Amino acid sequence: MLTVSALAASHGAARALRGVTLTVGPGAFTALLGGNGAGKSTLLHCVAGLHRAGGGSVQFRGAELGRLRPHAVVRRGVALVPDWPTGLGALSVAQTLALGALARRGREASMLDRVYTLFPQLAEHRDTPAGALDGDTRQMLAIGRALMTRPRLLLLDEPTRGLSPPAMAQVLEALEALNAAGVAILLAEQAAAAALALCDYAYVMKRGAVVAQGKPADLRGTRALLEAFLG
Repeated sequence: MLTVSALAASHGAARALRGVTLTVGPGAFTALLGGNGAGKSTLLHCVAGLHRAGGGSVQFRGAELGRLRPHAVVRRGVALVPDWPTGLGALSVAQTLALGALARRGREASMLDRVYTLFPQLAEHRDTPAGALDGDTRQMLAIGRALMTRPRLLLLDEPTRGLSPPAMAQVLEALEALNAAGVAILLAEQAAAAALALCDYAYVMKRGAVVAQGKPADLRGTRALLEAFLG
């Protein structure tokens, strides 16, 4: 489904990605693990069309995404939930979700029901301005907005960071349910234990490169995983 090959990217003079190669199969739950500065966010932004790669390729279902604008990537079936969601202001929760549906028209009502089932807090606050929500509910709204595009592949950039323990558990449970329903997931996380409990395959990144990969059982407690976070 998603094939990233020898991807390179920079932020100014600083190299952010150094020949990253990875795949996410249809319906897979793949984790991207590593500490701050590992390159996880840059990789997701390259896939989503928010950052132009300096080399390599990003293909989704056989089509090259590297030169597409973000809205075109969404239309192909790829949605990103960014770190520290932005753009959640004066619009109500319901209006924000409706905007998400504009990217890929059709079946808005059924998808809205799905979002409200996963995150009942959003239904309770449907008329509340998005900017007035607490941090936990804002993150749920960001995920819901991405889901309204009906993605085949959902990219998430550290969605549990800063959440309360109950909200973190709810978000992870929602991701598990979405994956069980057939949505492929690429989850960038620093909460390695939580990610490894859900994913079926993981890549470990450090300083812009993949330094280890494998099934969760093969990565838990390994030196490569520990060093990716501890330096």
